[in-house]
Amino acid sequence: MTPEERLQHRKGPITLRGHLRPDRTTDQRLLEEDGSGQWVHSDPWRVLRIQSEFVEGFGALAELGPAISIFGSARLGQDDPYYRGTVELAKGIVELGYAVITGGGPGVMEAGNRGAKEAGGVSVGLGIELPYEQGMNDYVDLGVDFRYFFARKTMFVKYSSGFVVMPGGFGTLDELFEALCLMQTHKIDMFPVVLVGRDYWQGLLDWLRTAVLEGGMINAPDVDLMRVVDTTEEALEVLREAAEEETASQREALKEAAREHVAREDAVRQVAAEQ
Repeated sequence: MTPEERLQHRKGPITLRGHLRPDRTTDQRLLEEDGSGQWVHSDPWRVLRIQSEFVEGFGALAELGPAISIFGSARLGQDDPYYRGTVELAKGIVELGYAVITGGGPGVMEAGNRGAKEAGGVSVGLGIELPYEQGMNDYVDLGVDFRYFFARKTMFVKYSSGFVVMPGGFGTLDELFEALCLMQTHKIDMFPVVLVGRDYWQGLLDWLRTAVLEGGMINAPDVDLMRVVDTTEEALEVLREAAEEETASQREALKEAAREHVAREDAVRQVAAEQ
């Protein structure tokens, strides 16, 4: 089989190769401008397909438990230091009691799934329909394929207790800023977002602190929505601290609920005594 023939296109549950592989994705067809008005007749059916993606995603992940998502470039090979570091990162995440979620592809995604699988943890891949995607990597134990990016990104946010972002390109940046925007606008609760590789991310941070912050486009606390570290060991420490804080918060919430219950019981007894 030639390299061209090995390329495949996933269309929901269907895999297409060779001359059957289309040159356009479902997202393109959804978002294209159609001046003919024919979209009135076709988009209602797309809504049902979109709904089915959410139903399938929610159904597959509902019992997953706490998880951390790892993002990064699909283009890094197994000899790259970030690939090897991601394998160890995922193993550490499993030791903290989390499942590992990635985009299910090659590169950093494969490394994350590989580390989770080798550590005996739950390895999840959320794939996406792309014209030249290589398919779900071999280390995914629970895989869900999506046609639409927005449905897929909803699953990352809904089922993750934190994001770890390795060096990557536009897709990685898309997933990073999706989380930052949702936290900034209070659409989701705060969770740790850790960028690994200070040298790689420093230019982005400098731009945010100068052009964006000094230009009044964001507020100072917005820059602190993410943590930047040099090593995967530091990233694990950030996740460990966040887990401990969450546990302490949950314990305090249980104590507060118990106090409220006791107060209600006392009030009921007092009313009964007065009668």
